Amino acid sequence: MAPEALFVYGSLQFPDVLFALIDRVPDHEPAAAKGWRVATLPERVYPGLVSGEATARGFLLTGLAPEEWRVLDAFEDPVYELTRIDLIDGRHGWAYACNPDAEVGADDWSAEEFETRHLPAYVERCAAWRRRYENQAEAG
Repeated sequence: MAPEALFVYGSLQFPDVLFALIDRVPDHEPAAAKGWRVATLPERVYPGLVSGEATARGFLLTGLAPEEWRVLDAFEDPVYELTRIDLIDGRHGWAYACNPDAEVGADDWSAEEFETRHLPAYVERCAAWRRRYENQAEAG
């Protein structure tokens, strides 16, 4: 059974990234999680969610199909583990949060900087990943 809602705080909050990976933008609304920080990750353009004295802001995606969950699970970096988090409005969601052994940066990640400096190339990278993923699924 797939989790019911996904809290996205990094690259998955951008419609172009979601389209590249799952061909659509699921229903979503702004959401925030207190006690979590969106941190930079060394040598990566995407962030990690770590516990901290902050409030992580992003979107809660709902209505993801089981196949879409499988694609996102396969796509996500091994630095993450799917973690249930409480949102400030009383709801909860699942998030790809950093595992306890992950190396994270001291700085907060900037969605604006990502959008300006990295988004187009990252979308291309996601599209290429998806082609490889689908080719492996067909072959396997």
